[in-house]
Amino acid sequence: MIRLHHVAQSRSMRVLWLLHELGLPVEVVPHSFDRSLRTAEYLALSPAGRVPALELDGTVMFESLAMMEYLCERHPGPLWRAPGTPERADWLSWLHFSETISHHCATLTQQHIILRDDHMRSPIVMQLEARRLGKCYAALDARLDGRDHLLGAFSAVDVAVGQAVYTARHFAALDGVDRVAGWYDRITARPGFAASLPGTGARLYEREFYPAWDN
Repeated sequence: MIRLHHVAQSRSMRVLWLLHELGLPVEVVPHSFDRSLRTAEYLALSPAGRVPALELDGTVMFESLAMMEYLCERHPGPLWRAPGTPERADWLSWLHFSETISHHCATLTQQHIILRDDHMRSPIVMQLEARRLGKCYAALDARLDGRDHLLGAFSAVDVAVGQAVYTARHFAALDGVDRVAGWYDRITARPGFAASLPGTGARLYEREFYPAWDN
């Protein structure tokens, strides 16, 4: 049994999406994005008190991209690029590029959502991080020149980066990067993506878009 500790719209979404793409049964344990992630019970699974945590055949993992690599290794197929194959280096590079995007998103999530009072927020940080997302989009747009997916054929890389872009779109629109927009439409039309979306419960992002705050 695979058990995924999950907060809707967080990084755990990319692991949930991958599990659906792999066709693996999973028990989803929902959590709120709050201090409940700091309990001793949860910290025994994820020492930094973050999601996801993955319980798998007596093993516990607590870093989402490590989970994705491990799951692809255990279930080799078209989503993976094995060591020694020509696309292995690109697979790893673009898989981890998702965390570059997610890092900027985390800062913007803190600025827009976690910090409750306006005096705690920084317009400069919001604008700077949104522009950095734009640079990430430009890198993706260049990569997608002549490709339908980041490695040509759909892979776990598209899941990881696609989830990061799903989050990034709450802060920076895909204006002017038509190849990224087309790619995003293709990958989010997949049933695995739809199955990873939040249901009717609480959402991390209550709005579809958070413009940079201009004070």
